[in-house]
Amino acid sequence: MSLVGQWRAVQAELPEGWTTAGLRLELRDGVAADEAAALLGPAQPYRAEPAVLRLSVALDGSATGPTGIDRLLARVDDARLGGKLVAAGSQSAPARPGREFVPLVQSWDTAVANLPADWSDLFCELDLLSSDYVERAAVLCIQMNPRRDGRRAAMRFRVAQTAGYGAAPGMVRRCLERCDEESIRGSVQVLRALSDSHLVATQGPVWLLEGKTV
Repeated sequence: MSLVGQWRAVQAELPEGWTTAGLRLELRDGVAADEAAALLGPAQPYRAEPAVLRLSVALDGSATGPTGIDRLLARVDDARLGGKLVAAGSQSAPARPGREFVPLVQSWDTAVANLPADWSDLFCELDLLSSDYVERAAVLCIQMNPRRDGRRAAMRFRVAQTAGYGAAPGMVRRCLERCDEESIRGSVQVLRALSDSHLVATQGPVWLLEGKTV
């Protein structure tokens, strides 16, 4: 079999995802190895043994690519030097770690756990990873009375632990569970918090942000 044919057979056997591979070319003698080394010059082969050349092939540009190796081996075939080509190891690109998503319920639980035990009123934000989630999240979180924050993929809402304006903590958690069930990704954070507030002829405290009441 020609060296080009041997290379294609070797290439077909390389593991899926390979990026670099070593090749070992065994020739009949040192003279043939000298001639082959000259013909394979662009691939920078080196003499591993008197009649053995080693060279590398890569997909990432760090060495001659598969098409280049194919073309260079064709030169050796044309020179009728013969030889045996085998794989001498390969490497694959490191696997990219999958992105970890924290469920919205977990994000909510963490935010609340960091509050003082006597908190009474919260102003919170549900920050979504994609604007594609906004419409569906608004439906699933309707009991929270969420408000879109401008053009951002974020919605703000209020929470009241005992009484007053805002969704109950348990209802917020249930709404976020619904979002998790539909793989809506994002995070929850507490923007403002009050503790031990008392209602006096009102529905609860009023926050003034950028000249607007929330």
